[in-house]
Amino acid sequence: MYRGAERFRAIATSLVRTAGFAAVYAAAIMVGRLTVVADTRLALVWPASGVAAAWLCSRRRSRAWWVDAAALTAIAWAGNAVTGAGLALSGVLAVANLAMAVMFMWLLGRLRPTLWGGGGSRRLSSGWELGSLLGVAIVAAAVGAVIGLTGLWLITGHGSSIMLADWMARHVTGMFVIGSAGLWFGRVFAGMAARSTSPRWWWRTLDGAVRAMPGRRVGEYLAVVVGSVLAYLVGFVYDGGLPLAFPLIAVTVWAALRLCTNFVVLHNLALGGVAVLCTWCGMGPLAAVGDPYVRALVAQLFVLLITTVGLILALGRDERAELLAALTAQKEQAARHGALMDAIIDSMADGLSLVDAEGRVVLRNPAGKRLFGAAATVGEAGRRMRHLDGSPVTADALPTARALAGEKTGPVDLLVMDPDSQDTRVVRVCATPLPDGEGARRAVVLYQDVTAERRHRDQLAGFAGSVAHDLQNPLTTVEGWTEVATDALDTAGAGPGLDRARDSLGRVTRAAARMRGLITDLLVYTAARDEDLTPARVDLTDLVDDIAAARTDAAIASGEPAPRVTVGELDPVHADAAAVRQLLDNLVGNAIKYTGAGVTPQVSVTSIGLGDMVQVTVADNGIGIPAGQHEAIFDDFHRAHPGTGYTGTGLGLAICHRIATRHGGGITAHDNPGGGSRFIFTLPATDRLGALAEVAAPLILPTAPAGASRPAPTIATLAHAA
Repeated sequence: MYRGAERFRAIATSLVRTAGFAAVYAAAIMVGRLTVVADTRLALVWPASGVAAAWLCSRRRSRAWWVDAAALTAIAWAGNAVTGAGLALSGVLAVANLAMAVMFMWLLGRLRPTLWGGGGSRRLSSGWELGSLLGVAIVAAAVGAVIGLTGLWLITGHGSSIMLADWMARHVTGMFVIGSAGLWFGRVFAGMAARSTSPRWWWRTLDGAVRAMPGRRVGEYLAVVVGSVLAYLVGFVYDGGLPLAFPLIAVTVWAALRLCTNFVVLHNLALGGVAVLCTWCGMGPLAAVGDPYVRALVAQLFVLLITTVGLILALGRDERAELLAALTAQKEQAARHGALMDAIIDSMADGLSLVDAEGRVVLRNPAGKRLFGAAATVGEAGRRMRHLDGSPVTADALPTARALAGEKTGPVDLLVMDPDSQDTRVVRVCATPLPDGEGARRAVVLYQDVTAERRHRDQLAGFAGSVAHDLQNPLTTVEGWTEVATDALDTAGAGPGLDRARDSLGRVTRAAARMRGLITDLLVYTAARDEDLTPARVDLTDLVDDIAAARTDAAIASGEPAPRVTVGELDPVHADAAAVRQLLDNLVGNAIKYTGAGVTPQVSVTSIGLGDMVQVTVADNGIGIPAGQHEAIFDDFHRAHPGTGYTGTGLGLAICHRIATRHGGGITAHDNPGGGSRFIFTLPATDRLGALAEVAAPLILPTAPAGASRPAPTIATLAHAA
């Protein structure tokens, strides 16, 4: 029931619109027929072509648009026939009018599908769209000319080039002037009808808009209206026989440049209608043209001219206004965004600097000013930077210089001298290249003051080392007395109580062994961190052979499969021999330990030279590294295989990382393509003499691995690991 009522209402609304357009179209035909030039069959104006185009465009999406087309054809035939055009000629002219309207609708939908009437919802907004509308009108008028003038020639025998020109001018003007007005106001009326169909609501809306208009603007509207009336009175009525039509364009330009486009469209219609009416009545400069065809042609061109000029100026003004509004909105948004970014940057606890391609600091937040003072260039700030061992940082090694060269630098810890004192701070620096889109480079540099963090961490590490050292004596006592108690129980015979005692002492012995391993690793960890390095030439081949022999003897003594260690011809390095031994022994030991049950460990150690560094690879056939843990395994106390029967403290690889980074190299973990793991580390080559001056010198502050920020061991982590 409800759907039926809705459908009936929709059909009724559609019929009302069809009837309304039919009435307007019939009136337009009557107006056109009233302006037929004497002794000819052609009208001075033909607004019906424009009404027909707007009619079909507005009904484009209606399923019953064929009803509108049929009504249009019938009205055109009847209107021409009633006014004396004859039945045959009226039929031809009706078909020509329908063809023009259909062609106009189709072309507009193809060229401007987003416009109202073309299938979209926008109204005319630019000169290009207005030009498209004029082109559509010309093509549609040409189609109508082929049908209409051919029929006129066949029926009456009349035909000439001036008649063709007059036809084209009349129908192009009608479709362009009336059609543009229909498309413009059609969208407005459609939007208003969607909100309310009450005429009272429309009137209140219009009245509210007028009341909200400033008095000066109302006065200008009245001035344009009065000026237009006076200009056309002078130009067409009281012209004194003078050709005064050309100054009339001035009022069109005035309205188009100053007043709203709705008024301009109505103003163009009014002025065009007045010009045609005066010419038809024999007044004005256009009526002085003797040839009726030329008179009609000139009148149409005049109307077309003032409409085109008015709309182009008005739409161009609207387009500029929209662009300026959009630009203003973007500027305001950019200003708000910039103010927000400034507030965020200024509130940062870390320093931030923006450096241009010449090394000038163009932006620095308050935190950066506190760290570096008023330094205006990278060079000024760089002169206060030192490596952690106190050695100067060369200009090309500064993180900012590397970023300007296109390299993104990770966190690097540097010493920075305070600008107003001799105190030093440890600053973690990150620099990122920032292209500006024009080929030049800039760099964003972040500074984080980590002085307190490092000192606190160093104190904890020192405390942990001291605790580990001091725990050795009581642990030795525990182990000694446990051994004595075990020997005493062995000589006491057997019994349930004695067996339980032996089991308990075995547990104590194993716990003491684990604690001994933890303390040993902690001491090695502290030594790898804090002790001074003594770099010298180290023959890696002999060193690995010695480690492999020791590991093989240990495996045979414990009844396990002897590992197969393959050692290539290794490049010598310039490093601390004891530290490098610890590094390689940990890696080879891990490769042997983390091997599946029943599998003979196979370890391969190779090296290649990379300039002033040597890259060493230790590959195995073990159980491998779990996914996602290839970086975490170098953290303190991290165990990749907990609860799988593989014992350890989680410090072995942390020690390896510490040793490699203290020598200026690094270490990474990878999956071995043949199964197992590959550890790759770098150490200085032997020809890098003096490159390790910073390593051999005592450290001002204990260093951390480059790019790492892992905490030092604490009492809680020691207890958990034990």
